[in-house]
Amino acid sequence: METSKLTGIERELVLQYLIDGNVPVTVTPIDEDESDGDDEKVKPATAALFPIAIKAEQLKVLEQGIILLTNPPQNVRDFIDKKVRVEFYFNRLGLYFETKIKQIKAGLALVIPSSINRIQESAPVQRPTEFSAELYFSVNQKTDVHIDCVCAQGYEIFSKPVWKDIDESAQAKAKAYLEEFIVHARKKGVAGSGVQLIPVVRYLAEKVSKMESVQGRKEPLDVLYVSHERVVFGQKAGNVDLQEGAEYALEMSFPLPRPLGERKIFATCRVESNYYDDKKEFACAVCRYTSLQEEDVRFLYEKGTGEKFI
Repeated sequence: METSKLTGIERELVLQYLIDGNVPVTVTPIDEDESDGDDEKVKPATAALFPIAIKAEQLKVLEQGIILLTNPPQNVRDFIDKKVRVEFYFNRLGLYFETKIKQIKAGLALVIPSSINRIQESAPVQRPTEFSAELYFSVNQKTDVHIDCVCAQGYEIFSKPVWKDIDESAQAKAKAYLEEFIVHARKKGVAGSGVQLIPVVRYLAEKVSKMESVQGRKEPLDVLYVSHERVVFGQKAGNVDLQEGAEYALEMSFPLPRPLGERKIFATCRVESNYYDDKKEFACAVCRYTSLQEEDVRFLYEKGTGEKFI
């Protein structure tokens, strides 16, 4: 099994890389009692403390292995004399180390320790098995290019979204997003009942950006909501470019009791609107079906409402 800790030579290469070309890092406070270098046990000190991004121009790495912070975000000062996890990418490889933020005459400083570790692969998330999908799009006139779509963790994608689904700590931010997005949707004439925007603002308000083991790897789209009219996707910004106004083919699969196997629904949908969080770290696409068989409209309606389609 590959160790997460870099060798001495690897650490020296990374240190020189940091010195030669400053790179952005994220800083997250950690619970010292749980921190032992094991990725599975490193957790934020409190749920209210999110990773703080520090831009390349806000730091300088000295030959002695000390990072000086210049005009960092103000909330970094809350972490003085506290243990933090510092994460960054080295040639697309996610790395981290643990240290303390210190106040010195020159400002705030971080000492790079002897131990630098690779960010480990996250354990696969258990997803509901009642639904899966593939979204198809054209690239150089090829239409067999597709990306997997999976149920977002914690979302009842066929139930009517309600405000109480949103974590209480995220509701203030979600409310601000909702007010902004409703105005946008009404101007475009795509607001409808507005219910499709609740999973959008929930996703954008609750999601927290984190470093991955490998930078830039494509991930499946999160499916946030499915009705007989629309489907809503969420993703990390830049993962897959779903263009507003563009039309895509969609294949949805629903496992059925034996011996029926599964039901497949084929549709096309157009992106009505894209929505982003205020840091442009996450994106949601609200898509409306442009073609869907009548029997499939009935199936989705009854699955979502529990009522007979008339």
